[in-house]
This record gives sequence, structure tokens and C-alpha cells, in this order.
Amino acid sequence: MVINRRLGKYTGFLVIFGLVACGTGDPAVYPEKRDITASVYASATVQPDSMYRVHAAVSGILEKNLVGEGDLVHPGTPLLQITDKTPRIQTENARIALELAEEKYLGESSPLNNLRAQIRTAELGFQDDSLNYERQKKLWSQQIGSRTQLENRLLAYERSRNNLLQLQTELERMRNELESARIQARNNYEASLVNEQEFTVRSTINATVYALYKEPGELVLPNEPLAMLGSPDIFIISMLVDEVDVVEIRTGQRVALTLDAFGEKVFEAAVSKIYPQKNERNQTFTVEARFLTAPATLYPGLSGEANIIVSERRQAMVIPKNYLLDGHSVRTEDGIKELELGIETLEWVEVLSGINMETALLKPEQ
Repeated sequence: MVINRRLGKYTGFLVIFGLVACGTGDPAVYPEKRDITASVYASATVQPDSMYRVHAAVSGILEKNLVGEGDLVHPGTPLLQITDKTPRIQTENARIALELAEEKYLGESSPLNNLRAQIRTAELGFQDDSLNYERQKKLWSQQIGSRTQLENRLLAYERSRNNLLQLQTELERMRNELESARIQARNNYEASLVNEQEFTVRSTINATVYALYKEPGELVLPNEPLAMLGSPDIFIISMLVDEVDVVEIRTGQRVALTLDAFGEKVFEAAVSKIYPQKNERNQTFTVEARFLTAPATLYPGLSGEANIIVSERRQAMVIPKNYLLDGHSVRTEDGIKELELGIETLEWVEVLSGINMETALLKPEQ
């Protein structure tokens, strides 16, 4: 859609100049003091604030819509249920794997318990062999017994000590291994729960459901919109402004808006945001405005026309624009006069210097 610039569509400020007859017989006018307003035209569409299209993160079959169009929803409200048996099976398998991992780590049949029992037995054997070795060593110091007996006691002592250390190391290794397996199983289970929850699409904001795009039984893909949500009571005006006009737009500027659904009634708004990205297809920029006076009832997609007021002058000296020569001079009884111009509309132009209120302007020769 091509957007044309239309300055001065906002009416109610100007009146038509009176024509006077000059001695030459050519129609002539005199400058007048009038309020003049320059505005930039834009096509306008009303949309809910915070509007967004809902997408699923997974593929599947839409089982059912959990809300209806027009319903109010809140953050976390389920919107749609998607069906796919695979995630449920994966979640169940992950749950079973977690139970097995916890049983191995904490249960009565845990291999850790068997190792702990072996360690207790080894500790007793080590204590016994340690006492026997100390006793034999004391006897040997008194020249009682043989050296072979002492060496046998020492060997039994070292064997018991090494066996105990080996069992203790094995216990620590097995504990770490089983704990790691348990943590991994829990992580897998929690991840599968998250994946399964993604099959229930939920709202992220307080909103009204404006549209549902799928029916139960239809295929759902992640790149397809499923619903449209937006603010239930705050609406914005989205305007398409031609690239040659957007440089004149500033936030805070007043907007005069007419909507097709409300005839000629004019609503007031103010520019709230200017998007810097140009639409290359229609050579326009998107500008947003918020209502200062709004209709009692609004619906997404209502369209109309907007005039963004870019400048105003009170009691400016103005002349009809069709009396200009070459866009910057006028024909008078005293010849051609160069002008310094100000605000322009489709019909009128402000004159800053070059003539005065008593200057009679002749219509340009055809």
C-alpha cells in the first residue's frame, strides 16, 4: 500500500481568502492573519497493546483449545493442549531410571551397604592383626619367639591395612559414581518434565484472547501461530508514515485520528514511539501513538486516517499556496517578490518576510 503525504488534512483552522479586484483586472488577494497547522498524513490501524502471537515450542497434534476467543487470561493460564505420546513415554522412562538410581544410592540393597559391611569386617581384622603384630614385636624385643613369627605377624598386619584402605577407596569411588548417576537421572527426569510441559501452551501476560488459529486435530508446528493475545483495555494506534515525512515526527506530537467505524468523529492521541526500521516493501516507517480521548469500544484491526500535527502558528501571515511562483516568490503590482516561507499545507503557506499585509498578490499567469 502506497502512503501519500497529505499536509493540512486536519481542518478547523483556516478560512478562504476574499478576492479583490485590482486595477489590472487580474484576481488578487491580500495576506491575512490566520491560525495555521501543518500535519503529516498516515494510514492508521488500532491494535491492543502488548499484542503477540502465541507459538508452541514443540510439534504435535492440537488436542484441544483450553480457552475461547474473548476470554481473559493471566500469566500461566493454559491456552492449548498439544498431544504427543513420545514425551510422556520419555518422562516415564526417566522417572523409572531416577528411582533405580536412588535405590542404588540410598536403598537397602545398595552396593554401598555391602561395601560398608566389608569395611567393618576389615577394620576388625586390621585391629586384630595390629594387636598381634605389636604383641609379637614386644616378645621379640625380649628374645621370645622367632623372627619368622614376627615377619608373619607384620605381613598379616600390612595385608589387613592394605585391604582396609582398598575397601575404603572403593567405597568412596562407588559413592561418587552412584551419586553422579543419581544426579544425572534426576536432571534427565526434570528435563523430560519440562519438555512434557511444553505441550501445554500457556499465557505469559494478563491479556484477552483475540484469536485462535487452530482447531483440535490439526497439526501444530513451532513456526505457526496458534493464538493472538493482547491487552484487554489498552490500545495503541499503529501508523504508516512515508519516508519523506518521518523526519518531521517527534514523540509527544498530537495526532488527530478518524476511524472508519466512527464516521467523521475525531479522536485525540499523542505519538509515543517511532520505529527506526523502514519497511522496504512500501517505503514507510511505523509510528505508534496512544489515545488521549478514545472510543468507548475498540477492536483490533479498526482502521482509519491520522494527521500528525508537526507544527502550528497562531495568527500567522498566510497566502494561498497556488499564488506562489517557483515555490518561493509571488507576483505583485510592483513585480515579482522573493519570499521567506514557513509552514505549508496543501492550500496555504506562511510568509515570514518579503511582503506585508498590504501587498496585493496577483494570480500567476497561466
